[in-house]
Amino acid sequence: MNRAVTVVVLPAGIDDPARPSGGNVYDRRLCSTLAANRPVCEIEVDGAWPRPEPAARTALASALAAIPAGTVVLLDGLVACGVPEVVVPHAARLRLVVLVHLPLGDEAGAAPGLAAAERRVLHAAAAVVTTSAWTARRVVEGHGVPASRVHVAEPGADPAPLAAGSGDGGSLLCLGSVTPTKGQDVLVEALAAVADRRWTCRVGGPLDRAPAFAHRVRERARAHGLADRVRFEGPLAGHALDQAFDGADLLVLPSRTEAFGMVVREAAARAIPVLATDAGGVGEALGDGGLLVEPGDATALARGLRRWFDDAGLRQALRRNAMVARFAVPGWDQTAARVAAVLDALVPTPALLR
Repeated sequence: MNRAVTVVVLPAGIDDPARPSGGNVYDRRLCSTLAANRPVCEIEVDGAWPRPEPAARTALASALAAIPAGTVVLLDGLVACGVPEVVVPHAARLRLVVLVHLPLGDEAGAAPGLAAAERRVLHAAAAVVTTSAWTARRVVEGHGVPASRVHVAEPGADPAPLAAGSGDGGSLLCLGSVTPTKGQDVLVEALAAVADRRWTCRVGGPLDRAPAFAHRVRERARAHGLADRVRFEGPLAGHALDQAFDGADLLVLPSRTEAFGMVVREAAARAIPVLATDAGGVGEALGDGGLLVEPGDATALARGLRRWFDDAGLRQALRRNAMVARFAVPGWDQTAARVAAVLDALVPTPALLR
């Protein structure tokens, strides 16, 4: 077995319970699983990625400069892809692998120039790892990276108990940072359109990533008279997150775009049906355990909710499908094995090091 040290460059704070995200969970579970079979050196770099302040750029440059020549380095794309002037000069001496969760230009409200910056970094990298086939296509077709250098390592999920739910189908759960990309504004409008049904909705996720947007969404909920039915609870982690999943009848994912939808896989591990937008790679994650509607369309999302509330047979079928899908959810060991294969293929042989 190859025992070369795996160096991973990450944004600082991936273990901060106040800053949960699919990218952070992926990074942590990947590093932890890799570390079970090989030495892993994690380098966390603080900064407002992907557009960091000068001190953060300097810190990243110093960290890369300190890594011995020829080392294979896995960089989270959030850190790497916005600063080609820092990363690209190291591509000749290091074997850089960039992990792309969501292409930077696909984030709602992305700063101008991020897509071009990302393109420079990805072309300089020895390999690119994406978390979905959809993202891989975006990298190949949008950035022109050769398909032979792009690899897919879908997220896994940890084993989890079956969710108890409420029993009546009316307990909804939405998880994700409250941002335009995640589409909670669309969710609120859809819920307003089905206010005559019996339901409650817990919205879990940081409220400080796009504070003006989060404020507007909560104001819309109040304006619709839904303040006591749509609860914005901030970040959920650990026991609080487990409780939220356990009480859910339906996970609702209203994203405008989504690289994969890790929360869909986490719901699948608990046999929770899902109503999601057909955005990005969500369909890859969902399978037969839920319903897909058009992204950014509150009317379509409301129509999906009505189907869920009004059709007991549909609810039963989706629950049965979710129970079956639960057994097909891969573990993080499969994710780590795919990434490890990419990294190991780039390790220089002793002859090349002489």
